[in-house]
Amino acid sequence: MQPEIIQIGRIEVEVSFKAIKNLHLSVHPPDGKVTVSSPDFFDLDRVKIYLAGKLAWIKKEQQKIRSQEREVEKEFLTQESHFYMGKRYLLKVIEAPSPKIILRHSNIELYTPPAASIEQKQNTLYNWYRRELRKKLALLISDYAEKMNLKDFDFGIRKMKTKWGSCVTDSKTLWFNIELAKKPISCIEYVVVHELVHLLERHHNRNFIILMNRYLPGWREQKRLLNQIL
Repeated sequence: MQPEIIQIGRIEVEVSFKAIKNLHLSVHPPDGKVTVSSPDFFDLDRVKIYLAGKLAWIKKEQQKIRSQEREVEKEFLTQESHFYMGKRYLLKVIEAPSPKIILRHSNIELYTPPAASIEQKQNTLYNWYRRELRKKLALLISDYAEKMNLKDFDFGIRKMKTKWGSCVTDSKTLWFNIELAKKPISCIEYVVVHELVHLLERHHNRNFIILMNRYLPGWREQKRLLNQIL
């Protein structure tokens, strides 16, 4: 079923009806998009009444998100700042026949053909981000999956607009946002545990919190750090 767009005051809300037990309200960076996942046995009027009661909270969350400093558009020039694993590096663009990345001291060395476009340079960096992030994820997933006695699932990396990770429980597939490569390893750990726990508990309910507390006691602080703009 396609999401439905409704207006609550001046705020646009995307509503999806799913086979879930509880209603989930989210406000997403970077623009404060509002989404609701509602049980399919609720009607739209009931969702509207719920949202009307949450209007002040929604506005507060949107203001918080919109007031955060945003990462500027990158031009992929020498001395430009880029992040990797929570640390700031300076980009050093070096002309070379074939593209590659070398991490050296406080620099990310981007080797690229002389006529490479911004998009090509970005692809070189993000291909490297993908490879390095996959290594980090594989180690964390292996460690926590053993602790949770989880087997026979898969994971992948892709660009995601509003989420750091997701869990498709039907196919037992975990997806991770490639932008996690810029975040500290403790934040990546939080996302890994969060998505693995969804293989044990689909919903964000009391049992989900109990499992998060069991496997990652400091997850709330790690979540807070994750949502800060580098």
